[in-house]
Amino acid sequence: MTAVPFVRPEKATRTKLPPEEPLIPQRGRGGSGAYWLYLLPGFVLLTVIVLIPLGWNIFLSFTEWRGIRPPEFIGLENWIELMGDAKFWTSFGNSIWMIVAMVIFPTVIGLILAALLFDLVGRKFGGRLASFLRATYYLPQILPAAIAGIVIGWILRPQDGALNTILENIGLGALTRNWLGSPDTALASLMVVLVWIQIGYPIVVFMAALQRVDPELYEAAELDGANWFQRFRAITVSIIRPEIYVVTLTCTIAALKVFGPVYVLTRGGPGDATNVPAYYAYTEFFQSQQVGYGATIATALTIVIAIVSVLFIRAQNAAERKERAGL
Repeated sequence: MTAVPFVRPEKATRTKLPPEEPLIPQRGRGGSGAYWLYLLPGFVLLTVIVLIPLGWNIFLSFTEWRGIRPPEFIGLENWIELMGDAKFWTSFGNSIWMIVAMVIFPTVIGLILAALLFDLVGRKFGGRLASFLRATYYLPQILPAAIAGIVIGWILRPQDGALNTILENIGLGALTRNWLGSPDTALASLMVVLVWIQIGYPIVVFMAALQRVDPELYEAAELDGANWFQRFRAITVSIIRPEIYVVTLTCTIAALKVFGPVYVLTRGGPGDATNVPAYYAYTEFFQSQQVGYGATIATALTIVIAIVSVLFIRAQNAAERKERAGL
């Protein structure tokens, strides 16, 4: 047997490791023109579709214009009128209820249903059933607003609607109402419809986020005696917190600028019971032909959405910094 010579560690040949390459390719000197060439179409579309209409809308908010003659500059008159417009503040108050219907209820219910589908249904009955139920919940999201409005309008019709017919057949005829035509029930009925339409979005996002959760965490917690609610609070919510922020922000923006369901179902009525800023701006633009005042409402709504977005992003960043610090 041939003896292998011993080599001292300090004299051993050292293999030089290759330098680590960045995950994102770095541009070389003088090569920035190619990057700008790829970004140019996006900038053009952003300018044409967003920035120019936004600037024109802001300009119109300082004018009086009926859409025919050139706009007449009137300064802050539209804004002063808006601050004292009871109809605008009523529509803005209704937006708070839209946030309840499109953000709070769908996010909470969607989070619970997503956790149930993933942690219980998926584990005990298989992923196919969970996927089928997820698609069922998401179906109202892909329905056009006009189709959903026709279906809901048929269900809630006062004379021969499906809901009133069912109530009469089970002996609860005293509860029949003109659900969308009464000031007492129109807003609540619209909120229920919005919950039904919106609930599929958070379920899909949360179930996608739960795919990165290690199933062994649930199994270990279950072996330690944790019930479903304890697993939900300690594992599910903590891991998918970024997605919760995203869903809350996007749903809040959608609630503030909701238009389609209001237009199809109630037209802001009866009275102003279901009026919202987006629909109010629409009526000023196209029905009253007060384009300048409608632009003022739309600009005010844009400012509110921008402020809400900044607050949400700052809250998310603060929560992430606190989590990284271990607080």
